[in-house]
Amino acid sequence: MNTHVVIVGYGMAGARLAEEIRARDPDAAAVRITIIGAERHLAYNRVLLPHIVEGELSRADAALHGAGWARENRVELLLGTTVRAVDRAGNRVLLDDGRTVGYDRLVLATGSTPWLPPIEGLRDGAALAEGVAVLHDLDDCPRIAAVAERGEPVAVLGGGVLGLESASALAERGTQVTVVHRSDRLMDRQLDGPAGAVLADALTDAGVGVLLGCQVRRYRPGTGLELANGTVVPARLVVVATGVRPAVSLAAAAGIAVEHGVVVDDLLRTDDPAVHAIGDCAQHDGVSSGLVGPAWEQASVLADLLTGADPAARYRGSAPVTALKARGIDLVALGETHTEPSDPVAEVLRLADPARRRYVKLVVRNERVTGAIMIGFPAGAATVAQLYGTPNAAPAEPLDLLAGATAPASGPVLHRQASSVICRCNTVTKGELVTAWQAGARSVDALREATRAGSGCGGCRDTVCALADALARAEPAAAAATADWAEIEGVAA
Repeated sequence: MNTHVVIVGYGMAGARLAEEIRARDPDAAAVRITIIGAERHLAYNRVLLPHIVEGELSRADAALHGAGWARENRVELLLGTTVRAVDRAGNRVLLDDGRTVGYDRLVLATGSTPWLPPIEGLRDGAALAEGVAVLHDLDDCPRIAAVAERGEPVAVLGGGVLGLESASALAERGTQVTVVHRSDRLMDRQLDGPAGAVLADALTDAGVGVLLGCQVRRYRPGTGLELANGTVVPARLVVVATGVRPAVSLAAAAGIAVEHGVVVDDLLRTDDPAVHAIGDCAQHDGVSSGLVGPAWEQASVLADLLTGADPAARYRGSAPVTALKARGIDLVALGETHTEPSDPVAEVLRLADPARRRYVKLVVRNERVTGAIMIGFPAGAATVAQLYGTPNAAPAEPLDLLAGATAPASGPVLHRQASSVICRCNTVTKGELVTAWQAGARSVDALREATRAGSGCGGCRDTVCALADALARAEPAAAAATADWAEIEGVAA
């Protein structure tokens, strides 16, 4: 029997769920899909918004789907449409234009909304005040970029990942930009004190002003942020990046259990068995991650369940990796980053090289890497990310792992092991990328289309580009020597 699945939300989680369902049910024999998206845009990679502001990428570069995707995949797509209410008794959703859409299974992929701190001047009633912006969707990019084009100063309120990536993007455009952060260190959720100090210095080198431990009293339009100590940070525009909150109002109004997010179990099911939730809006085992990787893992599990491809599939939580994508800064943080050497059952190793803006911290428990901070060691970060959470993967002597993590890359990307994970968001290995290249995916865009590498957080994009370049250079030599790909495969393995 054909099950009608209605997905509320056409962001990265909702779009990925539809893709995963169709990968298992390409002929729509088991599942009929309707997606309802509030934005008028086709799905896009929200993580890449800072790169659009910078001008490095276009809006088209961030697209996840082309104009014909819905038709080709037998998906009913309703854009620019808001779900006004969920009628659980009638198994239907009520739309803002008066229509109703029935469902057998409803999936809430409503994402998150920016949170604004209660600072005077940031709001004008329910709306953002003049001179205040957030970077949350495609339509936010032109407004922020326009200020950069005029050469006017910008303050970024918030020193988390989005705030720092936004500030870095603006600095790349030559904008005078200052990050104002309430905590005593940047990315305080992911970094310890020494790592935060190294990151602050690296951003300063890149032209980003950094003010830490600041209490903001008010925003004075046209002037800037007034701090509690009387200092004024010049800004014609304030970009607020103080975090997001799961978008749960639709679920709450329908009487579905909500805490911080929409509460789901291992089946990604709410307390209504016909309603599921994934992505930023979902709360599993007390956690709302707000990251791409977990959302896509949830989409894969739920697609298995909805199509019957794997009725035993369960979501057991994720081991997310945070990567900062700022020009000239390689930073990866994963797991328990705040564990200190005083912990009696963990081995904590650190190496700080502030002068070169480098820092490494590893946390090992029972021969398992359970946490790491890597700044300035991209090759080591890739190695540690592969080991993260894998039982018995750490060497008996953790110092060997630290030495390996801080060593320079052993060679070009073509020399990495075939099992080396290039795109962690989609678990794409180097071997899979080489195979896709051999099958005809001879560009970065084609590799992304074939494998999804680079379509997540964007942190692997440079590596995918480097691999594509290396394969293009290696192909003529291999063809001349062997008339086939054996030589390249030997190097690639």
